[in-house]
Amino acid sequence: MTLALLSPELIAMLGAGFWHAAIVFLRIGAMTSVMPGFGETFVPTHIRLIIGLVFTAIVAPTLPQITPPTTILQYVGYISSEVVIGLGLGVAMRFFVHALQTAGSIAAQTTSLAQFFGGQGVDPMPALGAVLWIAGLALIFLLGLHLRAAELMIQSYDIFPVGLRPEAAGFSQWGVFRISQSFAMAFTLAAPFVVTAVIYNLTLGLINRAMPQLMIFFIGAPVITFGGLALLAIGSPLILTVWSRGLSEFMMNPAAGLP
Repeated sequence: MTLALLSPELIAMLGAGFWHAAIVFLRIGAMTSVMPGFGETFVPTHIRLIIGLVFTAIVAPTLPQITPPTTILQYVGYISSEVVIGLGLGVAMRFFVHALQTAGSIAAQTTSLAQFFGGQGVDPMPALGAVLWIAGLALIFLLGLHLRAAELMIQSYDIFPVGLRPEAAGFSQWGVFRISQSFAMAFTLAAPFVVTAVIYNLTLGLINRAMPQLMIFFIGAPVITFGGLALLAIGSPLILTVWSRGLSEFMMNPAAGLP
């Protein structure tokens, strides 16, 4: 009875709006399911679904009306293109979290803190990685992750138009660029710990060579442990600043690396 009171024009308008939101959700839902903060494994699935719907409600009105599919095959084409693009953007953001965790793992192995503070995530991560990971997530939320993410989602439609599958060669090249950038950032962030560990080991070697009878391990182990913690306390603000700046640059220019 209610449907009978609706005009055909209103029904058509609602139908177009539904398809517009549904197609936008394909990309936004895939992206939010893996992006940092919102897509963490400890976030319940239904909460991630709600987050995807909320971002869809923010992004959809800003886009031109998307032509609704007329056949099942056309809708499958939308699924295959939009989901791939959304996952690609979300995984590219996730690489920054992996860079922080990798930097923490390198720092932990070089400063003998591989088991300290471990096991904070679903998958146990060594030492300083858990501390940097939690601190990084807290920092990006304080810097307005939800606003930057919404801007990135809207901007993505200029880079990857709706319904057009990204070129495989160019998309894979972009992914390789993001992976290499992630590892380069990880080694850059862990550089202070690596340099300190090299100096420490060279010093221990010289002392051991000069005084073979000295039990150098009992002196060196507390020193490197304290030094690693002190370096974390002193250097973590700079580490997180460099990391957050790299993430912000990506979110402002996600097309970097595309041919």
